[in-house]
Amino acid sequence: MSLPKETKATLDEFYKMREESEQLMEFIDGIVYMSPSPSTIHQRISGRLHAKLFNFLEEKDCEVFHAPFDVELSKDNIDDKKVVIPDLSVICDKEGLGSNQYNGAPTMILEIISPSNQSHDLVTKLNLYMQYGVHEYWIVNPLLNTIQIYILDQEGSYHQKDVSRDKGIVKSGVLDGFEVDIEKLFL
Repeated sequence: MSLPKETKATLDEFYKMREESEQLMEFIDGIVYMSPSPSTIHQRISGRLHAKLFNFLEEKDCEVFHAPFDVELSKDNIDDKKVVIPDLSVICDKEGLGSNQYNGAPTMILEIISPSNQSHDLVTKLNLYMQYGVHEYWIVNPLLNTIQIYILDQEGSYHQKDVSRDKGIVKSGVLDGFEVDIEKLFL
């Protein structure tokens, strides 16, 4: 999933690469990651979640954005910026919204696992989102029909709120009233 390059890139080099390519790329710790094209099931799940979040957030202060939309993760006490393309981002602090990206940490991120990016979403991004202060992280796994929800605690660590498989309702810990019926999501 990462580019076969021995040396690490700078953020400026990454943005130059992006200008010269149509490929979706992410930038984490100097490594440029290529984002795979989403599968049909990935697109169905993403569309269902986006529609549900869009309707839920209507007339609220938060807004949902779907990929491809860059999030440049930044935090006051961390100097090193990362650029990711989450499947879905819920942004409540709109101060960081620019014309082409969001700078900061979204309130909630949802990633849909593909066979080629499992470890990237399950390990790399889980730790990254925790480090940068994303309050809630959903890992949606169509390979196992599961949703894992992680909530950021007061000390800045993730705790698994929920793991649901095949059926049942999962509820957000930060968006009061937002819930998803797993059976309907994985139709």
